[in-house]
Amino acid sequence: MPNSPATAVHPVTLPTADEAVAHTLLNCLLREMSGPEHQTTVDDGHLLVRLPRRGVLLRVALRRTSLLGAHRFTGPVEQEGTHGWAEIDWRRLADHVQQELTLRTGRSNDEFAGQLASSHDGVATALAARADADASVDRYLESEQSLVFGHRFHPTPKARSADRDLWAAYAPETRAAFPLRHLAVRAPLVAGETATPGADAVLDRLRPVPDGYRLLPAHPWQYALLRDHPLLRAAIARRDVLDLGTSGVPFTPTASVRTLHGDDTFLKFSLNVRITNCLRKNARYELTGAVALTRLLAPALDELTARFPGSAMLREPAYRSLAVPGSDGLLDTSLLEGFGVIVRDGLDSAVHPGLTPLLAAAVADEYPTGSAHISRLLGAASDDPQAALDWWAAYLRLLLPPVLDAHARHGIVLEPHLQNVLIAVDDGGMPRQVLFRDLEGTKLLAERHARTLAALPADVAGAMTYDAQRGWDRVVYCLLVNNAAEMLAALADLHPRLEPALWAEVRDVLREFGDEHGYSPRLRALLAGVPLPAKANLLTRWERRADREAGYVLLPSPLAHEVITAWSVR
Repeated sequence: MPNSPATAVHPVTLPTADEAVAHTLLNCLLREMSGPEHQTTVDDGHLLVRLPRRGVLLRVALRRTSLLGAHRFTGPVEQEGTHGWAEIDWRRLADHVQQELTLRTGRSNDEFAGQLASSHDGVATALAARADADASVDRYLESEQSLVFGHRFHPTPKARSADRDLWAAYAPETRAAFPLRHLAVRAPLVAGETATPGADAVLDRLRPVPDGYRLLPAHPWQYALLRDHPLLRAAIARRDVLDLGTSGVPFTPTASVRTLHGDDTFLKFSLNVRITNCLRKNARYELTGAVALTRLLAPALDELTARFPGSAMLREPAYRSLAVPGSDGLLDTSLLEGFGVIVRDGLDSAVHPGLTPLLAAAVADEYPTGSAHISRLLGAASDDPQAALDWWAAYLRLLLPPVLDAHARHGIVLEPHLQNVLIAVDDGGMPRQVLFRDLEGTKLLAERHARTLAALPADVAGAMTYDAQRGWDRVVYCLLVNNAAEMLAALADLHPRLEPALWAEVRDVLREFGDEHGYSPRLRALLAGVPLPAKANLLTRWERRADREAGYVLLPSPLAHEVITAWSVR
């Protein structure tokens, strides 16, 4: 492996949308195809990538190399030709990647080019919106809304099936905030569940409604998408549903777009818009599943918080929706799912006093797009390697043990990727607490929870279940590859020579966990340096598979003692 440069390589300026899209596509190509097929090398400060089926050789300049192979790029992508190297734009790169994918998989994808173009437009819109950003916005919300470039190992992280103006009105990247649409629904036509009595009271307090009705808040964009649904129009005409218009305190979109924050609560709405891979609606089994998991996991989550007081889960104790029968007398699923809203715990109930929660993805961003970025948390100490190591050690000891314990002790697969973790920091920017969120990604191991799962409807149980291998792959991917490795990369940008020490700290925390809680065969293998699973976002998107069906590629692990030692002596 090449040596990392000795000087800090953190970028001062942000890339253009063209560069960001090209670099993200290269990240995916390197991780999922060219890397595993041994078609890459580093030479004279450049990464060289061959597309073997096309006979094309590409290169890009490097800011920094990475032990995990997640290198940092700078500048344009070039292609070797008869007259040497020539710069190519992101569209030409995309064409090369599409053709290589077609040759490799034997299938085409007529959506892919449009999704790349949409993602490029999303990045360009977000970059333009930064110029008008309000610097006085709440620091937590600013972190949620600072992800200009999105997931750097997803080929189309900012793709969406909506035009630019609509997106800008409701997108976190544009610092949007807006009041909710309020419907009053006759009580017999309200669907919902609660994990504990009164868990849905946060919905009722948003606005008073006439006697005999219950309030149903709606995302205003979703209401616009569903307002002409015949069954909804008929219900309004019968006054079974009253459209009360938009009013109340503004709600703010978080990084997930459809989960809004306001009035000290989070509301996760359906949104019939395709964002990255999926149409973002709350399926019927997800509505029921969120409440079921909140109820079923309460004892285990309480125990985890007691054992690891620096961690907590934001639970989802209620949902509410519209239950209107169709012409066949059966419940109309499109309205039930389309207007389904999940209530998530607010921050005040979970964050320790005196701490400020920040989105982990904003802290670990490749570029300093917000005040939550690690370089800004460290502040004047960002030039001090020991300060970076101290911050890292504190973060790992908050993050890793509860996730590993949930899996080993309780058979629970948490999903602690960067967008599902909040880091609560003190006034000095040091991490003191981590919060996990989004029960949609939380699963149960089938062999550990067979009786519990058997008591649930089949579609609900199936959606919240992983087998043993898939559960472990998900834990390792989210915990180490998506979260820890990306946070580590942001610190290594500040101090490139620290990368081996940062990985050694990961190893130390894993060993501490094993010493205290026991070494499972999988944990021993992890410490021995078996390859790490990474979600194959490019191949999943190309083959049009659901996220749940995503495969994994294997990355060489930096955790083996021999690897860390070899790099440390360079």
